[in-house]
Amino acid sequence: MTLCHPSAIPLAGPVADGRPRLLVLRALGLGDLLAGVPALRALRAAHPGHEIVLAAPGGLAGPAAACGAVDTLLPAAAPGRAVPSALPWAAPPPDIAVDLHGNGPPSHRLLAALAPRRLLAFAHPGTPGVQGPRWRPDEHERERWCRLLSFYGIPGDPRDLALAPPRTPSPAPGAVVLHPGAGSPSRRWPPERYAAVARGLLERGHRVAVTGGPGEEELVARVAVPGARALAGGLSFAALSALVAAARAVVSGDTGIAHLAVAHATPTVTLFGPVAPALWGPPPSPRHRVLWHPGLPGDPHAPVPDPLLLRIGPQDVLGALDALDALDERRAVRG
Repeated sequence: MTLCHPSAIPLAGPVADGRPRLLVLRALGLGDLLAGVPALRALRAAHPGHEIVLAAPGGLAGPAAACGAVDTLLPAAAPGRAVPSALPWAAPPPDIAVDLHGNGPPSHRLLAALAPRRLLAFAHPGTPGVQGPRWRPDEHERERWCRLLSFYGIPGDPRDLALAPPRTPSPAPGAVVLHPGAGSPSRRWPPERYAAVARGLLERGHRVAVTGGPGEEELVARVAVPGARALAGGLSFAALSALVAAARAVVSGDTGIAHLAVAHATPTVTLFGPVAPALWGPPPSPRHRVLWHPGLPGDPHAPVPDPLLLRIGPQDVLGALDALDALDERRAVRG
């Protein structure tokens, strides 16, 4: 097996030498990867003989493997969700390159520099050689990338999101998971409000687990009131996936764990602020509750919580969780 670069990570066992390679650029975060799963699976179905190489952060090897559509992960990332300056590619040009990262010249040129036989991407005036469909800023992320592929004759289903149940046991089965972190401060609901939700859940007799990534230990400690379990420091993907899959519900902002919960069919309460749920929210379902006060779009990378996000109160979250409990009770009665 010859890797496209020594840093590449095989995800699906050995890949036969000589297979054509299909390179996908999506060097973003966990939620971005999971929103791109329908497109990745569409590419897998359309090109079963290709080795599919995903250029994404190395820390996403776990979810990339779990989606079942990627053979190899090529570590690639840049600060602030930017396009990487280069890709560590040490192989003949890919047969096909697919831009699932953005719509502008930087990502187009990054892939074009590898001289692929075909480049699939959205059209942009800055790269007139790319004959793709028009970018629509009002489109949901899952639907956007499936529409891109459909332009090139590759059908995809935006609802194809499910991940297989984890084999790892959950560290807190049946708990309501509170995740106060997010990629930027504008999408972080205040920790004291999460703490109020934790107290309300404990008073209702629920188990509560509070999660956080590396460097968020202090944030988790502010939310994990007495009686709640703190899971700080960043769980492995296997442990986080197991926690979410076995959770009673997941409460978070618009961030990766919300997408992971949807992929495991776990009930969610997701708090939106700078970005509307029409662009990044869960599929319509009574098991997924979206809290959002419509208004002018905010800056998703602002250094303070978005004003629309701050209009959501702890009682709004507890009310949404009570509604999920009532839904489960009605199903149990019918069932």
